[in-house]
Amino acid sequence: MIELQEKLQQLETFKENATIRIQTLGYFKIWRKNIEVSSKEWGRDKTIQLLQYLISNRFRHALHKEKIMDDLWEDGDDSVFKVALHGVNKVLEPDRPSRTEPTYIVRQGISYQLNSEKIWMDVDALEKYIIIGNEALDSEIQISKTAYKKAIELYQGIFLPNRVYEDWSSEEREKTQILILGAYITLAEIIIEDNPLESIRLAQNALNIDSTWEDAYRIQMKAYILKGNRPQAIKSYKKCVAVLKLEYGIDPLPETQKLIKEIQEIS
Repeated sequence: MIELQEKLQQLETFKENATIRIQTLGYFKIWRKNIEVSSKEWGRDKTIQLLQYLISNRFRHALHKEKIMDDLWEDGDDSVFKVALHGVNKVLEPDRPSRTEPTYIVRQGISYQLNSEKIWMDVDALEKYIIIGNEALDSEIQISKTAYKKAIELYQGIFLPNRVYEDWSSEEREKTQILILGAYITLAEIIIEDNPLESIRLAQNALNIDSTWEDAYRIQMKAYILKGNRPQAIKSYKKCVAVLKLEYGIDPLPETQKLIKEIQEIS
């Protein structure tokens, strides 16, 4: 328990002490020493694009400059890249002495990488909270609840909504969506006996992200039965059937069909 509790505290401490904090979920914002970076400081949109690209690819080591330019700009050249890179470094470290290496953008020859260990990012913190929640699930349920709630608090919307049509941002967006859906559903399952209404709300949040997420319908069905609302439980099932048929032309899983039979047999 102490180890997992310490991990939670370390995440909070890192956020409090980080010189650079970045929000990518729902909005794109950066705080430098707890002061939000203004739009005027960015200058050109290509500067923002470059940093967002490095964030999206932060787990890929040493991104080659040519690869970065090819992914970002059809008409990009070396001068465009240099201006954008200078802009990123200026935003992150406006007071960095000349002729010193940047702290947050690591260069290896003509390859570049974001030093994400020195930057607090909501998308990273969200994943780490969920990992702690998963680790604590079987042994430390209260820590698990806290971790999932922390992750859910961070989720303000999709990853980099202003780049939703960029191929280079799609992988991180899809991964984050799967993670947060899992957090909503797992937390809803944990608390369903004690707080079925909250479970219904969490499941609905999951459905707002993905209306075909069948686990969420089952949670709502179970929660409504716990509240004694059999008609609403049946209504949730019918909604599930309609959505799955419309989106994929399929029926609900056997698990969901078994649950509705059990509900219909309740006198």
